[in-house]
Amino acid sequence: MNNKKEEQPIWTKSFISISMTQFMVFLVFYTLLTTLPVYVINNLGQTEADGGLVVTVMLLAAIIVRPLSAKFLDQIGKKKGLVISIVIFTVTTFLYIWIDQFIPLLGLRFFHGLSFGVITTATGAIAADIIPPARRGAGLGYFAMSMNLAIVVGPFIGLTLLQFVSFQTLFIVLSVLMIGGIVSSVLVNIPMTNKDKTTTFKLSLHDLIELKALPIALISSIIALTYSSIISFISVYAESINLSTTASYFFLTFAVVMIISRPSLGRAFDTKGPKFVILPCLFIFAIGLVVLSFTNSSLMLLLSAGLIGLGYGTLLPSFQTMAIQAADHSRSGHATATFFMLYDSGIAAGSFVWGIVIASLGFEKLYVICAVFVLIVMVLFNFHERRTKITV
Repeated sequence: MNNKKEEQPIWTKSFISISMTQFMVFLVFYTLLTTLPVYVINNLGQTEADGGLVVTVMLLAAIIVRPLSAKFLDQIGKKKGLVISIVIFTVTTFLYIWIDQFIPLLGLRFFHGLSFGVITTATGAIAADIIPPARRGAGLGYFAMSMNLAIVVGPFIGLTLLQFVSFQTLFIVLSVLMIGGIVSSVLVNIPMTNKDKTTTFKLSLHDLIELKALPIALISSIIALTYSSIISFISVYAESINLSTTASYFFLTFAVVMIISRPSLGRAFDTKGPKFVILPCLFIFAIGLVVLSFTNSSLMLLLSAGLIGLGYGTLLPSFQTMAIQAADHSRSGHATATFFMLYDSGIAAGSFVWGIVIASLGFEKLYVICAVFVLIVMVLFNFHERRTKITV
C-alpha cells in the first residue's frame, strides 16, 4: 500500500498546467520588477527612489489582499478564482502599453498587485490539492521551481529585449505571454474532495489567517528578509566591486544548482522529514552569504550563487510545504495565503531596511548580518520542531 502511494504521479496534466500558470505570472512579475525602474527613470524622468516605489507598491497590494484571497477562493472556488484573477492580471498587463505618466503607473501597479496576490494564493493551494499527499514535499519543490526559473528567465528576457525594442513592445510581448497563462489555468482540474459550504460572507480572524501555519510562516519571513538583500541589491553590489558583467550569471548559477539538487532534496524531505533537509540548507545558505560578503572575483561571486541556490532554493518550497501540512486539507488556501503574506512582508521590509544598513555599514557587513539572521533561524526552527513533537 505504501509503495502505491509512492508511485502516485506528480507530473499530471493539471500539475503541469498549474506550474505553467505560475511560471507565466512570475515571468511577467520579475520582468517588470527589473525593467520598470529603468522605464520610470529613463522614460518618465523620475528619480531612483520613484523607480523603487513601483516595485514596493505592487508588493504592498499583494500583502494587503492575501488575507482576503483565501476567503474569496473559498466563496467562488479555487479554479474559478484562479481563472478570474489570471484574466484580470492579463488585462492589467495590457494596460501598461498606454501608461506614460508616473502617478497612473503607480495606480496600475497597485491594481496589478491585487490580482497577483490572489493568483499566487490560488496556485499554491491548487498545487497542494493536486499533488499526492505522500509526495507533497517533492511535488511542491518542483512547483516552486517554476517561480525560481522565472527569476532567471524574466529579467533575461526583459533586459535582452530592451536592447532591440521599445518598452511598449516589451509590454505587448508580456501581455501575449499572459494569454498562454490564461489557457494553462483553464486546463487545471482540481479534485473535488471538499465542496465549499460557505454561502454567507463573514469575516473573522479564522477566515483571514491560518493560525496553525503561523509559526513556520514567521520563520520563513526572516528567511525572506535575508533573501531580499540579494534580490534587491546584488546587481548594485556587483557593480560596486566591478563585477557587473558577472552579475547577470548570478541567478543563472543559482537556478542550475537548484534544479540539479531539487529532486533528491524533495525526496529526502518526504522520506526523512523536514529537519533532515532544512537544517543543512540553512547552514549552506549562511555560508553562501558569508562568501558573498568578501567576494572579490567572478569565481567567488558564482560560488556564492551556487551555495545560495542550494541552500535558499530548497528552503522556500520546504517551508511552504510545512505551512500547508500544518493546516487541515480544506484550509490549504488559508495556509498558503498566511505563508505568502508573511513571506512577502519579509521581502518588502528587507528591501527598505537593508538599504539603510548599506548606507551606514556597507555591503560586506550587510551580508554577514544576513548570515547571522539565518543562523538564528536554525535555532528557531530547531525549537519549532521540538515543540511540534511535544504537542503531537
